[in-house]
Amino acid sequence: MSDDDLTWRIIDADPPSDYQVFRVRRHRAAHPRTGEAHTFSVIRSVPFINVLALTPDDDVVLVRQFRHGVQRVCVELPGGLVDPGEDPLEAARRELREETGFEAAHWERLGVVDANPAIQDNQCTLFLALDARRVTTQDLDPGEVIRVETTPLADIPARIAAGDITHTLVTTAFFFLLDRAGGWRRP
Repeated sequence: MSDDDLTWRIIDADPPSDYQVFRVRRHRAAHPRTGEAHTFSVIRSVPFINVLALTPDDDVVLVRQFRHGVQRVCVELPGGLVDPGEDPLEAARRELREETGFEAAHWERLGVVDANPAIQDNQCTLFLALDARRVTTQDLDPGEVIRVETTPLADIPARIAAGDITHTLVTTAFFFLLDRAGGWRRP
């Protein structure tokens, strides 16, 4: 079945505005059924990565940081932006080390998801890092204030259900792990 009846045709677009880590592009598109023009804003961003790191004791490495969008501290997986020309796996290794001081012995890609396809054009690659151990101190960017914590993998479902972990890309990584491992355990 074709998606042509769902596809909006761009009529024109404003030049993107640059906001350091993303750009915003506005465009007008014709409704696929009526032809009526509507204006849309699209956030253009570099790819993201998130790292679901498990220690040898099956604790998950988590980070706590204030998020300006929701104006509160969020519990998340280590993650960040992929630098231009950087491989997502290298970005994942770098972000885990910088944000937490941890390194991992074994890495695998869990999956790739659209970050927020309603308004964003980028994707997030989710990685599993096994046998993660703290090897150094944090090396945070000037705009980062991050507290590292570990929690048993078995406690994650309750933390998600309680609303302690709410970030969609983070909960999606746990879904991929759950599917890969066949339960809340190490694959």
